[in-house]
Amino acid sequence: MKGNLELSRREFLNGAVGAAIGSSLLGCAGGKARAGGPKRRVFQISLAAWSLHRSVFGGQLKMIDAPRLLREEFGIGGLEFVNTMLEVPTGGYVRRMRAECEKHAVKPLLIMCDDEGSFAHPDPAERRRAVRNHLKWIRIAADLGCHSIRVNWVGATAEEITEPAKTTSMIRRSAETFTELVEHADDEDINVIIENHGGPSSQPEMLARLMQTVDSPRFDTLPDFGNFPQQVDRYDGIDKMMPHAKAVSAKCYDFDAEGNETKIDFERMIQICVDQHGYDGWIGIEYEGSRLSEYEGIRAARDLLIRLRG
Repeated sequence: MKGNLELSRREFLNGAVGAAIGSSLLGCAGGKARAGGPKRRVFQISLAAWSLHRSVFGGQLKMIDAPRLLREEFGIGGLEFVNTMLEVPTGGYVRRMRAECEKHAVKPLLIMCDDEGSFAHPDPAERRRAVRNHLKWIRIAADLGCHSIRVNWVGATAEEITEPAKTTSMIRRSAETFTELVEHADDEDINVIIENHGGPSSQPEMLARLMQTVDSPRFDTLPDFGNFPQQVDRYDGIDKMMPHAKAVSAKCYDFDAEGNETKIDFERMIQICVDQHGYDGWIGIEYEGSRLSEYEGIRAARDLLIRLRG
């Protein structure tokens, strides 16, 4: 599939297409958090496709039209795909999607991969299946010009999350499996990143141990402002994830009359991500509310991030 693209992803990233898009959209490669980075608020605003899942699954929007929508409706220049929302991810479809992104000056950033297996499963066969299932998404991400795929860290038992001795064994087998996937991803110049998305991934200390065990520059995190269990302080959790961040997800649910998010202190989150950790990459809007429509929620989140950027 990759060899049939009219432009290689290295040309895209190095400026052949970037000249048309404009340097203001590119940001840093993956937005790796840097300790001691610039304190000035410089970050890009992207959109997680999941913000549009009701429109897509309800038949009101096709994902192939999302790049045009991002540019014309929201003025947003980065798109985070979800594997289950891509209609027919064949070679031809991927080429069309990339062409649409180039046409509308929207940067493909990553693919969020769901329902493709359990990297922490006790059964080695299940873990191998998870690796195999993700290989196609690595190739598709490379063909689109993305920097990463987001994977889920699931399959651990409740005891393995709560009992330290069992946790160590679970982390060890997970690290072996993720290392195998990362080696495949490295061949395609793609990163593997984990979002706090349930199971052990929403336990910041466990996730930090996994990062240390795999110990690869290709293996990092996607901190999400939500998705922590009640007993975990979300702000502390984000702080612990940011040293490995290659992307950030601004989960949001609702907004008050002043335009502030009602469940999450966005000012505090941006202080942690940008001011404290020097993150200057893409921050992706992921609207999951129900009171506002999807479009209204996306606009409210965009306006809040623009205001906080200053």
